[in-house]
Amino acid sequence: MKSVLKYSASLALLALAGCEAGTPSNPLLKPDSTNQTATMKFPLQRTEAEWRKILTPQQYHVLREAGTERPFTGKYWNTREPGIYRCAACGEVLFKSDDKFDSGCGWPSFSDLAAQKKVLARDDFSLGMHRIEVLCANCGSHLGHVSDDGPGPKGLRYCINSASIDFAETPTNKPNN
Repeated sequence: MKSVLKYSASLALLALAGCEAGTPSNPLLKPDSTNQTATMKFPLQRTEAEWRKILTPQQYHVLREAGTERPFTGKYWNTREPGIYRCAACGEVLFKSDDKFDSGCGWPSFSDLAAQKKVLARDDFSLGMHRIEVLCANCGSHLGHVSDDGPGPKGLRYCINSASIDFAETPTNKPNN
């Protein structure tokens, strides 16, 4: 029984780490050592009490406590409609559906940002490995992680928690019947 528990715990840790594992070699992923949120001032400032009032408990855990959701459980991991993805905490446009792809990791994955300087990167050494955490540049909320194993010319994969983003569908120009 103990070996089954150890095996299950190992699988759970691998599932959590699988989407973001590995030390990035892409020069675009070099975090700015000054991007440490403890000393940073973001354009949008709120107290933790204010964040707790406007966010759901899951959103607060992910966005403000750098938590994560289980893979394949977030509402956007398999969304394919055209649209934009905003920070769930402040509404800043972060990603476009044109850059979303299925990485197989169970979290929404994007190959690029909606515009430059929408996120900040910082080193994350949690879970006994080195990853690059991404934060909303407007409010400092935790979004997920970025790796250098993605498609496209930049080779990036932004692995983002569904709880950290809101989706707005782009209207299509379909004729009315």
